[in-house]
Amino acid sequence: MKKLIDYINSKVLAKIASLQTASVLTRIIAGLLTSKAIAVFIGAEGLALIANLRNFVNSFQTIATHGFYKGVVKYVSIFKEDTVQLSKTLSTVFYTGFISTISISFLCYFNAELINNIIFPTYNDYAYVIQIFAIVLPFYSLNMFSFSIMNGFSKYKILIIINIIGQILSVSIALLLIYQDKLDGALISAVIAESLIFLITLVGIINRRSLVPLIKVNSVSLGFLKKISAYSLMALFTAVLLPFVVIAIRSYIMENIGYKDAGFWVAMTRISKYYLMLISSLIALYILPRFSEITDTKEFKKEVFSFYKTIIPILVVALFIIYLLRKYIILVIFTNEFLPVEDLFVWQLLGDFVKILSIVIAYQFLAKKMFWHYILTEAFLVIILYTTSIYFINLFDNVKGAVIAHFVSYIMYYGIILLIFGSSLFCLESEKD
Repeated sequence: MKKLIDYINSKVLAKIASLQTASVLTRIIAGLLTSKAIAVFIGAEGLALIANLRNFVNSFQTIATHGFYKGVVKYVSIFKEDTVQLSKTLSTVFYTGFISTISISFLCYFNAELINNIIFPTYNDYAYVIQIFAIVLPFYSLNMFSFSIMNGFSKYKILIIINIIGQILSVSIALLLIYQDKLDGALISAVIAESLIFLITLVGIINRRSLVPLIKVNSVSLGFLKKISAYSLMALFTAVLLPFVVIAIRSYIMENIGYKDAGFWVAMTRISKYYLMLISSLIALYILPRFSEITDTKEFKKEVFSFYKTIIPILVVALFIIYLLRKYIILVIFTNEFLPVEDLFVWQLLGDFVKILSIVIAYQFLAKKMFWHYILTEAFLVIILYTTSIYFINLFDNVKGAVIAHFVSYIMYYGIILLIFGSSLFCLESEKD
């Protein structure tokens, strides 16, 4: 435990000013403000529709950029002194990203009606919102490309400033649009928010003009594309598949129980998202680099249980406090209309607790590049999440079935994770000594 605390004090807290932490804090504040505005001006039904659109937007943004972000950061950091390799990295990512982004934009623009019918079932026509998304998507891709370059060059200070200003700009425009145009304004803000940050990022990349000549068609490397593909596939799999499963579950709730109940489920998952963002950022800062360093099974076991002993008591207390204050949390973030969300807290908190326990160990997939283990366990999770959600929603004829499914799904996922790493975590050390 002392080792973990010392590590956090010396390394994790030293990174508090990093892009990731700054982004988490600003996103939480922006999310709280937009959630309140949606609750006041639109209500639970509108929240469900906005959530469907956001899931769609996040998925297609990841597809457009191939999920390259983490890979680009890594290789720019490695090759920043090697002009030839840096040129291959930037050129390959830029041109493949350009082709995929333009393709996705055309696909969305000319199939806006079809997409509208999928993500807004039996509701108003918002095809024009999909077309707006198609138009601004290239700016999002350019923003992520620029961000990954600056992150790779360790330009943390300018990235923090860009993030803070960008989030302030995005939430300001979102609040204005919601106030003026209610649901339509909220939907428009959902598709343009991330792309708007490019206006701020543009100022930051002006200082990196020397990199532009390195982006050349003849420097595109299939070898580098193959090298970065593992990062891409792992990012794409989760970022694309899970949101579509969530859309399917939410649409099922809309059609079989009601839009308002779907909005209550969204409200619960939003509250969950806010506190999980803080916890996950801490885990990512400590666990991923630590697991990457470990080569010994005994050390891996020791690290996992040490982390559990330190974090679990704190986590239990924190989740219990959240449960006790659930009514006030709902009223602060939303309105009286959302008070039925109180009934969803128990199962959501239990599910989140098991989720945190499981992802601590599952980070080993990323640390050791266990590609197929990651893909298969994630596939198992999304399949189980969908099937159990439909089953429990039908069983209880209530949105509570969705949060029960969340808990059951992560219990089963955790079981699979323990089976995979069972020999490492539960081996008898005496037999080896």
